Amino acid sequence: MDGKINRIKELIQVLTEAGKAYYQENREIMSNYEYDKLYDELQALEQETGIILSKSPTQNVGYQVVGVLPKEAHESPMLSLDKTKSPESLEEWLGDQPGILSWKLDGLTVVLVYNHGTLQKAVTRGNGEIGEVITNNARVFSNIPVNISHRGELVLRGEAVIKYSEFNRINEEIEDVAARYKNPRNLCSGSVRQLNNQITASRNVNFNAFGLVTAEGVDFENSRRSQLQWLKNQGFDVVDYKMVTKDTLREAVEEFAKEAPGYDFPSDGLVLMFDDIAYGESLGRTAKFPRNAIAFKWADEIRETKLNYIEWSASRTGLINPVAIFDPVELEGTTVSRASVHNLSIMEALELGEGDQITVYKANMIIPQIADNLTRSNTVHVPEQCPVCQGKTEIRKAGEVKSLYCTNPDCQAKRIKSFSLFVSRDALNIDGLSEATLEKFIGAGFIREFKDIFHLRDYEEAITTMEGFGRKSFDNLIAAIEKSSHTTLPRVVYGLGIAGIGVANAKMLCREFKYDFERMRRAEEEDLMAVNGIGKVLAEGWINYFKEDKNNEAVDRLLSELTLKQEAAAEGAGKFDNMVFVITGSVERFANRKELQEVIEAQGGKVTGSVTSKTTYLINNDTMSASSKNKKAKELEVPIISEEDFMRMLEE
Repeated sequence: MDGKINRIKELIQVLTEAGKAYYQENREIMSNYEYDKLYDELQALEQETGIILSKSPTQNVGYQVVGVLPKEAHESPMLSLDKTKSPESLEEWLGDQPGILSWKLDGLTVVLVYNHGTLQKAVTRGNGEIGEVITNNARVFSNIPVNISHRGELVLRGEAVIKYSEFNRINEEIEDVAARYKNPRNLCSGSVRQLNNQITASRNVNFNAFGLVTAEGVDFENSRRSQLQWLKNQGFDVVDYKMVTKDTLREAVEEFAKEAPGYDFPSDGLVLMFDDIAYGESLGRTAKFPRNAIAFKWADEIRETKLNYIEWSASRTGLINPVAIFDPVELEGTTVSRASVHNLSIMEALELGEGDQITVYKANMIIPQIADNLTRSNTVHVPEQCPVCQGKTEIRKAGEVKSLYCTNPDCQAKRIKSFSLFVSRDALNIDGLSEATLEKFIGAGFIREFKDIFHLRDYEEAITTMEGFGRKSFDNLIAAIEKSSHTTLPRVVYGLGIAGIGVANAKMLCREFKYDFERMRRAEEEDLMAVNGIGKVLAEGWINYFKEDKNNEAVDRLLSELTLKQEAAAEGAGKFDNMVFVITGSVERFANRKELQEVIEAQGGKVTGSVTSKTTYLINNDTMSASSKNKKAKELEVPIISEEDFMRMLEE
């Protein structure tokens, strides 16, 4: 008995910490699968022993919210739902009653209150008893009606969510991969609880109503379905649902399951509730769960496979994550062969070893995870050297979580920005190598220096089995790399990422030195400063870069992979030498302003973004415009010319 009580205490501590992280701090320290497994174990022990401790998660709804938003108690507690993974249990629960089966959206639950047709208040679920008032933020959700036709009091509940498509768009705009959001729920939680609702508005938060608490003066004829339809008529988006009976329930669950992988709203299962309002309410509730609804969590499709090895993946922060590489298995309709193990603590808890028999699943039918290790040989060796730079590693502990880090400040994995610049549009222009992809390839050791990009074909098997990177993506990437290997010297010079050397400066340097790269990299400060736009600081940065033997050697290896297009070295002065242009407005003779800029620079000119006393010409097809640039040009007596004027100058 003592052992069981101690296990209960241990489980309470672990689950409480996980729940606090999830509900209060919007982060996850264990998978949903692991949490559910431990929760079920605790519940079984409590039933077996008859002992339930006061702090047990089976009795407590959640955790006190944090932050500076005003707090408010809910008029009626917002309880969690009991759950099952068995369709048979759902059928038994529903019995002969008609039911409503809907998505269980994975966001932040919000209560809305309307009076006299106007949104009066919005409060988050919080810990179920007390939430945070977020009325100003709710007013800028993308789809909440601020005014409705119903004039009596209305109280409803729904889920604030951010779609996967919107989540991906927001993450793509964040250049720093390490700063990107981990999942839509975390992003939504932070967006809903902003102090500045301008930020909330920019995130396109959606509200999907799933329950009506009260609607003054409206008769719904004892039907939840009627309530949802009425909410639709008031202008609310309602969670997608299907009407079911015990006989049609299994088929409806299967239909939802087929939709789940491509569904744009984050969901972690389904909810089944009785259509008969009075019947559902007559069942009452337990201390933790209402009895008029139940949650269905997808029964994870679990496959057994063999762990081949642990791949150590380094990131720009120095963190080195273990990734399990296993024999390919079919899961939820796709083939998977790798899964993140997240950190050393999880790896040690699973006692992983090469050749172990493991079980794997997809969390929420999307993200591959290890469910269990059946062999538990515990033979994985934690590397003492970084897999990317071979620098020394160290184990760091944050709370109860141990992680591995590279201590080398010059590790290539920490130089993702430089690789990102190298493949950018104005440099080598390689489609398919986003920062996220670069981080994967660098972390896996495929890329250590620029020239390695041109040998990614050597890792065909590994890359095509990476999550989200199949055969077509690989073929497109290799084609883009091959195309980029035929390039120009200014693109290469800019792509090296030498401090201060931008696109225009790279072009000016190449023209001044007649596209002779050997002469350029041996140039003295005086010669460099003679180039238009190159001052002392930029000249010193250039010289310091090429003082380093390792840089010269890396550049030589890179050049051996490239075919540089021969560009005519200017004979004598260009037409626009020492001239400074500003381009504004739309262009007609060129595809875009960038193309016009390239023509100017090819003739020795320089293009800047603002009109100053150093500007030679402002190019604007609307020469009589009252724009700020035109006004400034007139103040400074800078000539304003059209494209036609420019073309005449070019042809003279």
